Amino acid sequence: MEYLDYNATTPVDPAVFEAMLPYLSGGIAGAYGNPSSSYELGHRTHDAVAIAREQVARLLGCPPETIVFTGGGSEANNLALKGVAERGTRRHLIISAVEHPAVLEVCRYLERHGFRVTVVPVDSTGLVDPGDVAKAIGRHTLLVSVMHANNEVGTIQPIREIAEAAHSQGALVHTDAAQSVGKISTRVGDLGVDLLTVAGHKLYAPKGVGCLYVRPGLELEPLVHGASQESGRRAGTENVAYVVGLGAAAEIAARQLAVEEPRLCGIRDRLHARLAESAGPLKLNGHPEHRLPNTLNVSFLGVDGRGLLAAVPEIAASLGSACHSDRVEPSPVLRAMGVSDAAALGAVRLSLGRYSTDEGVELAAAALIRGARSLRGQAAEVGG
Repeated sequence: MEYLDYNATTPVDPAVFEAMLPYLSGGIAGAYGNPSSSYELGHRTHDAVAIAREQVARLLGCPPETIVFTGGGSEANNLALKGVAERGTRRHLIISAVEHPAVLEVCRYLERHGFRVTVVPVDSTGLVDPGDVAKAIGRHTLLVSVMHANNEVGTIQPIREIAEAAHSQGALVHTDAAQSVGKISTRVGDLGVDLLTVAGHKLYAPKGVGCLYVRPGLELEPLVHGASQESGRRAGTENVAYVVGLGAAAEIAARQLAVEEPRLCGIRDRLHARLAESAGPLKLNGHPEHRLPNTLNVSFLGVDGRGLLAAVPEIAASLGSACHSDRVEPSPVLRAMGVSDAAALGAVRLSLGRYSTDEGVELAAAALIRGARSLRGQAAEVGG
């Protein structure tokens, strides 16, 4: 099977797994101590968490103490939005029309608790206009949350410009960077954000670990109350092995980013060219340039995307967000971009990654072309 669903999740890198192993094993050689304990076993795991914090901080270009480890990207998004909302006095939030449910549903929760939420539109490529954000900001705006890169179409948002507009009126800025960390530069100083979300399993670390960057001096109300772990921002004994895995994944990503970004962009574009040449009518969804290097979302016009993927079981891909895998209606992201329902129902997201190769992509293209032609032929027979 050719795996083309790296935006849904990534396999754990063998080097990440190797780094985690000492913290998963028990016995006399195991590093199983509680990081808050004062003896040697505790010091060993405490130091491992500290090293992981430094590794993540280097990737994001921030001080280690600004990193809060969480149980994943969704928890980090919840901590960012709820944590700010419960400490702030303003009661207005702004998000984009293409946010992940881990942001959208938090905003719906906050609406039920007296907050007002404004949803700014995107254009036909999935881009937010910073001018629209600026117009939506008022004196009661607490936070603007716009994802760095879209999980379905890969469009990269102008976060720096959005942050400048928000900060000029005293609002905070959060970006969900789950899809962009490790694929493109996500240094917080360049983006100008106050809060940034990382999801480990999008970064070749395990599922169930993530982190939130919190700008120095910004106070958040914890989601999990208890003892003083994570500088009092997230109680509970640290998941040392998974935190170590996230740190190792961040270090690998930082080392490989300059090479991996153009490599992925090249094979993505070759895949697109092969499909456009031979798969019949095709429509690119997302920005043609400001897009993640690994992401290709295309509509096979006149073909049902679900039926196409069923016809090519040798390919692991998705219709869009893995969080909507049971959806039979058009993607809300594509609808927000103004894509017609007919074209949206033919959309397939093909996302590449560290283990994608030219040969594998060529085989995947051939299978998709074969499947699309077969389905169109069957439709013609029925229509005839």
